[in-house]
Amino acid sequence: MRLLEQQNFKNERAVIRVDFNVPLNEELKVTDKTRIQTAKPTIEYILSQGGSCVLLSHLGRPDGRDPKLSLAHIVSEVSSILGVDVNFCNQVVGDQALAQTASLKPGEVLLMENLRYHKEETKGDEVFAQQLARLGTVYVNDAFGTAHRAHASTTIMAKYFEGKKCFGSLLESEVNAIEKVLKDGESPVVAILGGAKVSSKITIIESLLDKVDHLIIGGGMVYTFTKAQGGTVGNSICEPDYCDYALELLEKAKAKGVEIHLPVDVIAGDDFSNDANQKIFESNNIADGWEGLDAGPKSCEIFRELILKCKTILWNGPLGVFEFPNFAQGTISIGESIGEATKLGAFSLVGGGDSVAAVKQFGLAPRMSYISTGGGAMLESLEGKILPGIAALNE
Repeated sequence: MRLLEQQNFKNERAVIRVDFNVPLNEELKVTDKTRIQTAKPTIEYILSQGGSCVLLSHLGRPDGRDPKLSLAHIVSEVSSILGVDVNFCNQVVGDQALAQTASLKPGEVLLMENLRYHKEETKGDEVFAQQLARLGTVYVNDAFGTAHRAHASTTIMAKYFEGKKCFGSLLESEVNAIEKVLKDGESPVVAILGGAKVSSKITIIESLLDKVDHLIIGGGMVYTFTKAQGGTVGNSICEPDYCDYALELLEKAKAKGVEIHLPVDVIAGDDFSNDANQKIFESNNIADGWEGLDAGPKSCEIFRELILKCKTILWNGPLGVFEFPNFAQGTISIGESIGEATKLGAFSLVGGGDSVAAVKQFGLAPRMSYISTGGGAMLESLEGKILPGIAALNE
């Protein structure tokens, strides 16, 4: 990895791919500043070294120039967080973009318009990438959330900065956190995987079996594993087509010496709603008319005891339908257990949209060692893939 500290930024114009794909409310105000805040160290470092910054990002999935998805709406927020007056360019490429970037002085920051106003961005268009490369003299990628996409700004343009491209500090810390779990994790290592479907986590489970000592499975996936082993799951979400595969995974885990842990009890509802009647069932004996919506209290206690014995913890996906407050306790409990283990010296990594949303919602974020900013990028890393945005920096 070529790091920020290895690149000279004095009198250089750094074009930085950031991930400012932030949520906006109806008044078009930023409702979660995390992604802007996590880019701050990289921008500050470059400015402190006597460079200027050109910031590239996308926002949402516009169809053409959608005014509601203009990055102009976030300029004041970016300025406030950086403590610098950030200028704005309503182009990404073209004469105006070249003129505004060329006139930047050391210490100045310019935010460009939404990259995805141009369909060439997501297509990884070569000519568009070449135009983007003219905006700066050094390329820095600090957008882990998009590193799994071979887009023009995340991957293709890197080739035009031979010897003058590097990782931003956020991208570096993301890669280090994942390696700390998957390559250098101190044993015992536990991965907690939630989510609705086994089919969407197959490649991750397969990859993790070579890297962990324990695998806790939660969420809707539980019921496919339970049914595969002859249990009754009532009306719970289940993928019958994946039952044979679930049994195969259990056998593979056994052969590799990995212990798979499923809930022993679940909290079920008689309807998929927060106001459903609740009943606790053994996880392999759920009555018809009831569906498992959360891990039960016995399961949470067993999981807590296991997590407290582990030195490295990966959490991806909630244990139940945490969006319903009445079925959020399993997810809260697992988060509290991870926080407790972290306080005792374990390294904990939380990644994936829903689990990150949960730790923020329940005030658990400060108790985790590292919270990943990338959903899809994090998942592909866990699958053992080399992300194109990272490969481009190392070429």
